[in-house]
Amino acid sequence: MRFAKETNEYLVLIFRMAVMMLLYSMARVGFYLFNSSFFPNVTFSGLLTIMKGGLMFDISALLYINLLYLLLYLLPLPFKFNGWYQTGLKVLFVVTNAAGLAVNVSDIIYYRFTLKRTTSSVFDIFANEENMGRLWLQFLVDYWYALFFWLLLTGLMVFLYGRLKPKPIAFSSKWLYPITGLVFLVLFSGFSIVGMRGGYRHSTRPINMSNAGRFVNSPEEMALVLNTSFSMLRTIGKKSFIPLSYFSEEELADVYTPEIFPNEKDTARFKDYNVVVIILESFNREHSGYLNPHLDGGNYKGYTPFLDSLMRESLTFAQGFANGRKSIDAMPSVLASLPALVQPYVVSEYSSNRINGMGSMLKDYGYYTSFFHGAPNGSMGFDAIARLSGFDHYYGRTEYGNDSDFDGIWGIWDEPFFQFFAEKLNTFPEPFASALFSVSSHHPFKVPFKYEGVFDKGTLPIHQCVGYTDMALKRFFEAARKAQWYDRTVFVITADHSVPSHYEAYKTNINGFAVPIVFHAPGLHLKGLDHSLAQQIDILPTVIEMLNYPLPYVAFGNNLLDVGGADDRFVLNYVSETFQFLMNEWAIYYDGKKVVALYNRLEDPMLTTNLIKDMPIPEKEFQFFRAIIQQYNNRMIEDRLTIRR
Repeated sequence: MRFAKETNEYLVLIFRMAVMMLLYSMARVGFYLFNSSFFPNVTFSGLLTIMKGGLMFDISALLYINLLYLLLYLLPLPFKFNGWYQTGLKVLFVVTNAAGLAVNVSDIIYYRFTLKRTTSSVFDIFANEENMGRLWLQFLVDYWYALFFWLLLTGLMVFLYGRLKPKPIAFSSKWLYPITGLVFLVLFSGFSIVGMRGGYRHSTRPINMSNAGRFVNSPEEMALVLNTSFSMLRTIGKKSFIPLSYFSEEELADVYTPEIFPNEKDTARFKDYNVVVIILESFNREHSGYLNPHLDGGNYKGYTPFLDSLMRESLTFAQGFANGRKSIDAMPSVLASLPALVQPYVVSEYSSNRINGMGSMLKDYGYYTSFFHGAPNGSMGFDAIARLSGFDHYYGRTEYGNDSDFDGIWGIWDEPFFQFFAEKLNTFPEPFASALFSVSSHHPFKVPFKYEGVFDKGTLPIHQCVGYTDMALKRFFEAARKAQWYDRTVFVITADHSVPSHYEAYKTNINGFAVPIVFHAPGLHLKGLDHSLAQQIDILPTVIEMLNYPLPYVAFGNNLLDVGGADDRFVLNYVSETFQFLMNEWAIYYDGKKVVALYNRLEDPMLTTNLIKDMPIPEKEFQFFRAIIQQYNNRMIEDRLTIRR
C-alpha cells in the first residue's frame, strides 16, 4: 500500500490490535456522551476507572472476534506475505471488526430502550419479524448520527490498518523462520487465552458480564464498562436460570411462596365479569399529566388527556412499574404474573413450561378468550405468547383484512384497529377475556397523514404518537360504553414498558420502568389514586381475586386490592446484569452473590447516595427479595409454575 511502512510482522500485529482497542475506547466514550443523562452520577475520576475497566472486556471481545485472523496471520507459511494472502487477511479483519464496532455503536441507541447492553437473546426476540429490512433502513435514517459515528470508526480502522506493512524477520537459516514462527504462535495463543479469560491466575474464571461491577459505583454504570460484542458472545448458548439455594425448602416457604390458595368464604360466588386488558406500546408514566402534578411547577399537562380523565374514574396506581424494558417482556408479566429476569421468558429454554395464564385460568369458567395485535401475524412471537397464556383466538393484521390502514412498518394504525377491537368484542359470547397490544406509539414516531400537526409534538418525537394512541383509546371507550357488556367488564390499562424520558426524575434506574397501571370497572365502582408500589405482575392476581376465582394458582405478584398486604408490595426488575428490588423505602441491587448498591428511594429519589458502606442491608427486605428469586429460578427450571390438580 502506498506510504505504508514495512516493519516486523509481530509489531504490525500489535499495532493493529492496539488500533482496535483505541476504537473500542472511542466507541465507549461515544456511548457515554450520547447517553450521559442515564448516568448522572458519573464523575470524571469515575469515568477514568470505567474506561480502565472497559479495556479488559475490549481485549476479550477483540481476541474472540479475531481468532481466525490471528491464526492465519501467525501461521509461519512461506507465502503469507504475498499480495493475495495479505488482501484476504485485510478483508477478514475489516469485515469482522467492523461488525464488532457496529454492535457497540448500535447500542448507543438501543440502550435507551432496554437499559442494558445487548445480548445474544436479541436474535430470538426479533426472529419472527417480517419487516426487519425496512426497520433497519428507517433506523439508519432516523439515527444517522450513529451510522456516521460507525463509518468514522470503520474508516479510521481501514486507514490505520494499512499504515504498517508486515515483513518477515530475516534469519541466516531458512529453518529458523518457521521455528520462530511456531514459538510466537504458541506465545500469542497463551496471551490470547489469558486475554479472553480476563486474567492469568489458575483460579481466574473466565470473566462474565457481572465482573463489570468491580469498576462502578452503581449498577447502571456497568453498561459503560461492558462491550456489546463481549456481551453477545458470552451469552450465546448460556442457560437463563441456574438452581439457587439461598434457603432450604422449609425456610423458603416461610419467607415467600408464589402459591396462592383462595379463602373458601371469599370465593362463595365466582363473578363472571368480562376482562379486557389493554397494553399500550411505550406509554411512559411521564406522559401523564394526572400522575405528574409536580412537574413544570404544577403546570404540566402531559400527552394523555383521555387516559388522565379515565384514571380519575378508576383505581390508579401512582407508583406503577413495568417488570421489563422490552415488549416481549410485558405479556408474560401482565398476563401470567411472571417477572422479566435475566432473559425474556418466551425465548428461554423454559418457554414450554406450563404457566397460569389469564386466558387458561378463565377458560375453566367458560370464558371466550382472544388476543389482538395489529402487527403482521407472528410479529415478536406474540401469537405464541398469547396461546401459551390461554388466549385461543388471535386477531392480527391478517384478520383485520384491510392494508390501507397499515402504517407501512409496524402494523395497523391504532385508531382503526381499536375500533375493530370494539366491534369484535360486541360479537363475542359472554363472559370473555380479551387483550389488546397497541402498535402506533413506536419508532419511527409517525401518525397518519390526516393527523399531522393535530397532536402536541412536545419535547420528544414519541409525544405526538402518544397523543394519537390516547385519542384511539378514547374512541374505543366511546364505542365500548354503548355496549351492553360495558358495565359487566373489568378493564386493565397499562404499558408494555417505559421509554427514554424528558425529565431528569424519569431517567433513574427506578423510573426507567415507570408505567401507568389502571383498573377501570364501572360495575365494581373502583376508584382512587393509590400511592403504594404496583407492578405488571400484580395485574393477574388482582384481576383473579377481583372475580373471586376459587382455584389455587401460582403468581409472583400481589393482589393490589388487599389493603392489608400493602407492606409486602414490591417491584422486581433486572438492570445491567443486576437484580433491582424495591420494597418499602429501599432500593436494593443484587448481582446474585452480593448486594452492590443500596438506596433510600424515598429520601434519595435520584439515587445519588449509595448507602452500602454506611448501613447494614435491610434484613427483612433482602431475605424476601432472595426468596422471590430462588422461587422463580427453581420453579422455572423444575416446571413448577402451576399447581397441578
